[in-house]
Amino acid sequence: MENELEVSHILQTWYKTNKRMLPWRESSDPYIIWISEIILQQTRVVQGMDYFLRFTGRFPDVASLASAEEDEVLKYWQGLGYYSRARNLHAAAKEIMEKFGGVFPEKHKDILSLKGIGDYTAAAIVSFVWNKPYPVVDGNVFRVLARLFAMDVPIDTTQGKKQFTELAGIVMDPKQAGQHNQAIMEFGALQCVPQNPDCEVCPLKERCMAYASGTVQDLPVKQNKTKTRARYFHYLYIIYRGQTWLSRRGKKDIWEGLYEFPLIETEKPMDFAGLQETEAFRKLFTGAGRLNISSDMAEVKHVLSHQVLYTTFYRVEIEKIPEALNSYLAVPYEDIERYAVPRLIHIYLEKLNGNLSE
Repeated sequence: MENELEVSHILQTWYKTNKRMLPWRESSDPYIIWISEIILQQTRVVQGMDYFLRFTGRFPDVASLASAEEDEVLKYWQGLGYYSRARNLHAAAKEIMEKFGGVFPEKHKDILSLKGIGDYTAAAIVSFVWNKPYPVVDGNVFRVLARLFAMDVPIDTTQGKKQFTELAGIVMDPKQAGQHNQAIMEFGALQCVPQNPDCEVCPLKERCMAYASGTVQDLPVKQNKTKTRARYFHYLYIIYRGQTWLSRRGKKDIWEGLYEFPLIETEKPMDFAGLQETEAFRKLFTGAGRLNISSDMAEVKHVLSHQVLYTTFYRVEIEKIPEALNSYLAVPYEDIERYAVPRLIHIYLEKLNGNLSE
C-alpha cells in the first residue's frame, strides 16, 4: 500500500510544479466545478476556456441556469457540440432547485442521481470540492494507469472499466483525494500524452512497466472501434424580402433542439441537378416562382463522433413564398444569430458575413 501511495505522492509533487492555472481550479463551488467538468468531457481546455467563462458569466449559479429558457442555454453552449450536455445541465439545475432547495448536494449518491452526471463527474465534484475519496477515471487516467501497470485489458469493456476503477482507488491517497485526482488527470493531459510522450523526463519512468517493456505506444487497449456512417446534407438558405426560414431539430438525432435551414438529406452524394429532381425539393418550392440559386459552400466535411456529414449550402432567392414554408419559422435574416444553431451552420454564417472568402 505504501508503495502504491508513493505513486500518488510523485504525481502530486509533479502537479504542484506543472499544473495549468485554470479558473475553475481557483473555485470550491461545486456548481463551477460541475460546469467545467461537463464542458471538458468532449472539449479540450484551450477550446473550452472561453465557453466556460461565457457560460458561467451568464449563468453564475444553479438558480440562474434553472430559470433560463432552454433556447438561451443552447445558444450559450453553441459551438461546444454534444448539445445533450447542455440540456442535461439545464434539467439537473431544475432538479437541484426542486429536490435540494437550490443547494448543490454534497452526497455522492445525490450528485450521481442528477441528470447527465455519471461516475466520473460525481467523483470529480466530491473529491475536488470536499476531498472525498472517490477516484476519477477518464481517458487520461485510463492511459496513465494502463501504461504504469502495463494493463492490456480493453478500457471499453465492463471488465476493463471495473479493473481500472479499482486500480485508480488503490493508487489514490485518500487523505489528498482531490489533489491526487487533479494530478493524475493533469499528468495524462500534459506528460503521459497519447502519442510520443517524453518518457525520459517522466517522474514515474522507473516505475512504469510499459516503459520497461517498450509497449508505451500500445497502451491503453480498446476492443471496439467506433463505426461511422456517412450522411449527405443539402441546406437551403431561402431568402425573400429580408427574411429567411428555420426549423428546429427534433429528438433522436444529432443537434436536438437546435435550429437549422430547411434541409434535404439524401442517401448518396448528389449535385444540384439531382437535388432538383427529388420529391422533397419539388414539394418545398412548389409555388415559389422563379428561383435564383447559388452554391455557397459545397461538400463540406463535418466529422462527428459516429457520423461524417457531407454538406452543401445553397442560397435560394425566391419570387413568392411557397405554402410549404408555412411549417417553418420565418426569421428576419439579421436575427438568425439569436438562435442556437449547429457549429456547421455557424461556420457557414461566419463565412457568409465575410462574403464566404476562405
